[in-house]
Amino acid sequence: MSTAHNPLESPELPSLKEPPAPRSSTWVWWISGLLLLATMINYMDRQTLANLKVRITRELSLSNELYGNLEWGFGWSFAAGSLFFGFLSDRISVRFLYPAVLLAWSTIGVLTGFCSDYKSMLVCRILLGFFEAGHWPCALRTTKIVLDSSKRTMGNSILQSGGAIGAILTPPVILMIVGNNEAAGAWRSPFIIIGLLGVAWAVAWLFSTRGDDLPAPKVEEAHDMPKDSGFLWECLTNRKFWTLVPVVICINLTWQLIRAWLPAFLQEGRGATEKTALLFNSAYYIAADAGCIAAGAMTLWMAKKGMSPHRSRMLVFGFCAALTALTTVASVLPLGPGLYVVLLIIAAGSLGLFPCYYSMSQETSERHMGKTAGLLGALAWLVSSPMQSVFGKIVDRTHSYDAGLAVAGIAPIVALVALLFLWPSETARDRVQSTEG
Repeated sequence: MSTAHNPLESPELPSLKEPPAPRSSTWVWWISGLLLLATMINYMDRQTLANLKVRITRELSLSNELYGNLEWGFGWSFAAGSLFFGFLSDRISVRFLYPAVLLAWSTIGVLTGFCSDYKSMLVCRILLGFFEAGHWPCALRTTKIVLDSSKRTMGNSILQSGGAIGAILTPPVILMIVGNNEAAGAWRSPFIIIGLLGVAWAVAWLFSTRGDDLPAPKVEEAHDMPKDSGFLWECLTNRKFWTLVPVVICINLTWQLIRAWLPAFLQEGRGATEKTALLFNSAYYIAADAGCIAAGAMTLWMAKKGMSPHRSRMLVFGFCAALTALTTVASVLPLGPGLYVVLLIIAAGSLGLFPCYYSMSQETSERHMGKTAGLLGALAWLVSSPMQSVFGKIVDRTHSYDAGLAVAGIAPIVALVALLFLWPSETARDRVQSTEG
């Protein structure tokens, strides 16, 4: 006896759900551009305080130590946020997590413009640090998904360079908003205006991505890779992870100390005017951005010439670490062209370190990359953030920024030594990666 044929069950019929069309290389680099803009907004919200430090500390009667405490609070909450959002980015799609995080920190940036004393400023800095930390796990997971190994360092350079662009734009934006207005409270408007930029980015991100572009980690898990036995156990037994602990602490220490204190160093330490210090601060981050992009471009060029990705990163990292050590020279130079030139060289080196580090951190784990990057970031902030308060204490006691600046630039040399002696030797698989993509 025959049965009725159901056409919907026919194996010859095509699937009712068509597979998504593959994304073009243009889209890939467009997403990299959006990541750059997210980093730019991240740094603009963060750097507004440093650029207005002299005005704010004067109006709110804050010592350098208390200002250091604001940076300390920001850093430790950033560490907590790195862990929280690192775990979260390994569980849900960053397509929705990313804009939510960005809108949250933008809101806190706006609220900072309404602070009336040290306590309210401290609360805002703590909340800002927590939510800003979510940017990095989301961004790194995005570059890991959309870029292959040979292009990833370049993609991370574009990502990181957004920080420099944000720092470049913040001083002139502040000057346009504040100008020569010395009235009390004139510093508040930049926080509000800059904080509103996040809304536009969130809209652009949601319109540029679709659900299958950035799947949740369990969906993207590679079938040919063994499953990790557990995040904590993996970290305890992962030589690459432990090698990167001193690396991320050292490069973060250099970058964050200079980021927080450079405008004050120029104004109060060398006698530059506020306008001159702010404009040079923009020039400093232009040089940093150039160094960051150059670092990525150089590793990409060497990879195309047949050098393994890791070896190319190590060469670039070592060169950049040598440049940051020039803080020992800058600390003894008077205000003038010589000091400015040396600071610009330091800028290029200090940011050029990061794309190399990010690419190495993306190789520590297949399944737990977000948590691993978050934990490394947290450790960096936990160790480096208290040094902001120490730096402020030294300035209050010695009335000089020189000693702290000199020491800050030596840290990446320590990171280079750790990589040379602790990073595991390249495997055949690592060498094959240099020909991929």
